[in-house]
Amino acid sequence: MKIKYGKNLKFKGIPVIFNKKGAEINIGDDVTVKSSFLSNLVGLYSRTIIVTRAAGAKIVIGNNVGISGATIYARKGIYIGDNTCVGGNCKILDNDFHPIEAESRNKLLADVKGGDSDLVPTKEIHIGKDCFIGCNTLILKGTVLGDGCVVGAGAVVAGKFEDGSVIAGNPAKVIRKIK
Repeated sequence: MKIKYGKNLKFKGIPVIFNKKGAEINIGDDVTVKSSFLSNLVGLYSRTIIVTRAAGAKIVIGNNVGISGATIYARKGIYIGDNTCVGGNCKILDNDFHPIEAESRNKLLADVKGGDSDLVPTKEIHIGKDCFIGCNTLILKGTVLGDGCVVGAGAVVAGKFEDGSVIAGNPAKVIRKIK
């Protein structure tokens, strides 16, 4: 299994990290991963979960990143830039877990590979450097956050957002720009 990590990786609590054969997880220098209830006083609902679910999937976490009770689940690719904070209970999911169409869902249910199928819609996620992602957010497949973006608590984010955007709501939209 290819899990690479840099110097000064800190765990507060025990995360769940699973890397599918043929996939890759790269964690940069000076990364802090919080997974215990009191490690972040916003109140974490679960341990941090970092998972690659398909061969060829990649999770790349930059330097000086903080993650608190988040789920980062990749079937294709999730990239998080340097100096980014991922708030408590955030979910970053590059796939839908199942097809939208009933016929495809039924085919997936019968899949002998147990859901390792290409039937699951997937698109890479790119989160820029110097971003802040508020607690209880959901970052959906195909999302691109430019450098310096701020995502408000509880936002459901899908789409492409320019550098310095402040994003909030469900569905999330730009509510202002940081100069």
